[in-house]
Amino acid sequence: MGLTITRTDCPCCGSKSVSKMLACKDYTVSGEFFDIWECAGCGMRFTQGVPTQEAIGPYYQSESYISHSDSSKGLINNLYKRARNYTLNWKMNLVQRYAGNEQKTGTLLDIGAGTGAFLSKVKNTGWSVTGLEPDEGARKVCSEKYGLELQTPGQLFELPSGEFDTVTMWHVMEHVHQLHEYMDQIKRVLTPDGAALIALPNYTSKDAQFYGEYWAAYDVPRHLYHFSPDSVRKLASLHGLSVKETKPMWLDAFYIAMLSEQYKNGRGNLVAAVLNGLKSDIYARRNRDTCSSLVYIIG
Repeated sequence: MGLTITRTDCPCCGSKSVSKMLACKDYTVSGEFFDIWECAGCGMRFTQGVPTQEAIGPYYQSESYISHSDSSKGLINNLYKRARNYTLNWKMNLVQRYAGNEQKTGTLLDIGAGTGAFLSKVKNTGWSVTGLEPDEGARKVCSEKYGLELQTPGQLFELPSGEFDTVTMWHVMEHVHQLHEYMDQIKRVLTPDGAALIALPNYTSKDAQFYGEYWAAYDVPRHLYHFSPDSVRKLASLHGLSVKETKPMWLDAFYIAMLSEQYKNGRGNLVAAVLNGLKSDIYARRNRDTCSSLVYIIG
């Protein structure tokens, strides 16, 4: 569909010790296969041969991509939206906990705001909010549904320094071509006591190991990078930041397992998905760094 990027080094730490681990299919849009490589240095995995930032747009053009479409069609989309209503409150509690001030309100920047459900929740709780979103359709939905005008991602580089108590990225960093540039900007726009809350899939989880090449959170080629907790800590340290804490996202294992069952077997299997999601979460209770998705508190 356009120009692609082939790497001989790790996009996180720059190590040349990288090698192919597996190949995954794009089940959402193109049906193409993409190789996933791993860095022996920091542990990050990355998708090889991804489209450039200018060429990747067509790979997001699907109603299945719920963060952009806001669709409720189908069982998985319907369950996703029901779960999202619960997680909005959970996310809001996290934001208030790590606000960096006693008032537990302040200024928040949401990078990759989608259709604006989370940003609207934050605003209604008394915060001053700014949202960035690359997809024009999602920005339109946000404007019509919540009355919030989202900006394009390029505005990140124009925002004032030290402006935000909290920066959030909910399953967004894995999509960003300018990985290190974004980390620099996040550090720059945060207040001295502020925190970034960055949610990411975790390929070291038990559900990822079980489903292998069919693990839905590989989501090639839209997911450019595939993070482990160690690679996130390395990335933060390269920018003078640190991971203060991690918070498990327990529901993600079930949603990812439902999609993975479709990819693996050609049809959904709700019972198997629930069982595999439950097994993954039970294992992660003993070692939270193996949860299917984690929120990294970075500052």
